[in-house]
Amino acid sequence: MVKRAYQPNNLGQSFAGAGPASTRTLIEDAYVQLRDDVVEGRLAPGEKLRIEHLKGRYGVGSATLREAITRLASDALVISEGQRGFWVAPISVTDLGDLTQMRIHIEVEALRQSIRNADAGWSEQVRDAYRQMTALEQPIIPGQRKQWEQLNARFHEALVSGCRSVWTLRILRVLSRQAERYRHLAINLPNSGRDVHGEHALIFDAAMSGAEARAALALEMHIRATPDLIARALREGHLVGALQPLEAGPGPPLVDDAQPASPPATGSVAPVI
Repeated sequence: MVKRAYQPNNLGQSFAGAGPASTRTLIEDAYVQLRDDVVEGRLAPGEKLRIEHLKGRYGVGSATLREAITRLASDALVISEGQRGFWVAPISVTDLGDLTQMRIHIEVEALRQSIRNADAGWSEQVRDAYRQMTALEQPIIPGQRKQWEQLNARFHEALVSGCRSVWTLRILRVLSRQAERYRHLAINLPNSGRDVHGEHALIFDAAMSGAEARAALALEMHIRATPDLIARALREGHLVGALQPLEAGPGPPLVDDAQPASPPATGSVAPVI
């Protein structure tokens, strides 16, 4: 079988909506600030996003802020309920388990396909992403989390970029954005003992050597490491303050209910793609 030449994907391109460049820049800036506040918990899971209140916080008008929040809804980081407004999407142990299983199901298979389709372009992209990421994760410093997160996402995207499925890459991007909130919790846990660089090195070495089964196993173990770490932290009481239901207080970062907390039951979750 003749292999097709590797074609770099453009899924990492920055947001650019319709309208003048200055308007797009305002929306993009507001989106980035809002997203950071959601991921890092300054806008708490389950918190209602009140446009009039947030305008002053982010220094933009209502229309710009609404556009930015709508984009967060497309990332599934915000949910909406008809005309009643927007809420920060909740997070929970149940949600993390579901998210983990979806990533394993899709991302591991995408890596297998990429290794089967491997060519010089794919290998070089993976090497370059791994080299840049390595510089920031020995160890990961919380103050550099955002920069590391970007390089980590680039490495994972490079690994699966040879799967030749645009929809697979789109779905994995959404899953990665959702997992970032949980990674933020895990990075800030004390004395985790986790060697993230070692995990990445195992995946990289296996992928570069064409060891498909070994690479798939290393990636699955890597994806499971964050929920395992959070589960251990819960058992040891490091996240004890996060176990209250969302309705009981202002914005805890994690709930352990069987179902994630949410706005009133009549609401609908915004599309994720």
